[in-house]
Amino acid sequence: MPRVNKTKYDKPLFEYRRLICNNGFFDPLTTRISEIIRGHLHDDGPTRLLDAGCGEGSHLTKIQQNLSPCATGSLLAVGIDIAKEGIIAAATEYSNAIWCVADLAKCPFADQQFHFILNILSPANYSEFRRLMLDEGMVIKVVPERDHLIEIRDRVYEGFAKEAYSNANIRNQFKEHFTIMNVDHVRYQVNVNERLIGPLLGMTPLTWRLTAEGLLSMHSRDLRKVTMDFMILVGMK
Repeated sequence: MPRVNKTKYDKPLFEYRRLICNNGFFDPLTTRISEIIRGHLHDDGPTRLLDAGCGEGSHLTKIQQNLSPCATGSLLAVGIDIAKEGIIAAATEYSNAIWCVADLAKCPFADQQFHFILNILSPANYSEFRRLMLDEGMVIKVVPERDHLIEIRDRVYEGFAKEAYSNANIRNQFKEHFTIMNVDHVRYQVNVNERLIGPLLGMTPLTWRLTAEGLLSMHSRDLRKVTMDFMILVGMK
């Protein structure tokens, strides 16, 4: 029988992520991404948008909602993820996009199909992105910056030596495949309602190293605000 790879990207995690997204934690980020796309929308025919590593679909749906009032043509949105549970959650909740279980290394689409490729807090396959994007297309990649969820990170790694945080390698790899048109930084703080502490801790890989006791201890601590800190890389062929 084929070996089944266990993953922490399961149904509860995607439910937590949707709850956190629906409570506005990522709104300034998706607003900025929407602004970038809005400045490059096409008037001739439909605009095709791919979210590579879409998870449970909240980011793509929010961006669609932001773009719809200003799009002169139709907007076709497609989300792919290797996690079946994420795609099931997306397809169940959001009917205004195409959702596919797919490996980023072998996407089930023909060459040069998309005007925009989003890669938000997810692994990337730049060779596939180049194959899938139109010659005038654009890749928008989002990675966490140094202070992202620093309030949680500091507590998880309390007592351990801290390594210097740098996105230099990610930026250099991106630059090897695309001409960087812009680098944006989005940083803000979000108030944390007590009922959202559990979902917030449950949706981030930062807490995966904790034991059940350690996670319970984190939950009991006073966590009133968290910092959201991102770098947005915008590239073209």
